[in-house]
Amino acid sequence: MPTLKANGINIYYEMSGQGEPILLIGGLGSDVRQYRKAAMSLSKNHLAITFDNRGAGGSDKPDSPYTIEMMADDTAGLLAGLKIERAHVVGMSLGGRIAMSLALRHPGLVKSLVLTSTFASQPKDKLPRRYSILFRLAGALRPFRKNTMPYYAFKRQLEASRSYNCNDRLSNIRVPTLILHGKKDTIAPYYLAEEIHTGIKGSTLIAFKGGHTFPFQESERYLGAITEFVSDIK
Repeated sequence: MPTLKANGINIYYEMSGQGEPILLIGGLGSDVRQYRKAAMSLSKNHLAITFDNRGAGGSDKPDSPYTIEMMADDTAGLLAGLKIERAHVVGMSLGGRIAMSLALRHPGLVKSLVLTSTFASQPKDKLPRRYSILFRLAGALRPFRKNTMPYYAFKRQLEASRSYNCNDRLSNIRVPTLILHGKKDTIAPYYLAEEIHTGIKGSTLIAFKGGHTFPFQESERYLGAITEFVSDIK
């Protein structure tokens, strides 16, 4: 099982293909297994890299506070350890916030951004019920997830996600950015994608029919949009 020490933790990662690097950052409570199909598709033209965020899968799971900035630094450390100077970065949900933080904290590492089902800040008066549903779901799945993600690690990731806000810094992201979002998303309502689009100058926003997990239901169109986007970047 390939792991690399970065930012004080061991990070599990997988790589396939050749060409320009494209890094996939997973969402809340997920691990590389959910992204292998996407990585396989993208690896036809790129070096596709997936990894487990702090708290998930084969990576270390410290029971101490996590922050999005910390997880962005984990990601930067992984790229440095793999001797990758610059990559196209695809982030989904929690991974989108990590990707934005990576672009803000380590701009030299990011060639382009693809932000999926994510938001730059959470309106606390509108979303807590949605997150309480996630808490209950994680608790119900706990017996089945104990070997990949302890419940405390899910909570640590969730707390990091809920506390992150980069809305007032979006204008500092100056790499080509593609925003892909489902019109029926109830976890991250569509207007939050529009806020990112407004904040990142020159970004492109493409709407999909589905909800928060549309990349899995509309995978062909989703992966096609990513492939077309990155192929146009020189």
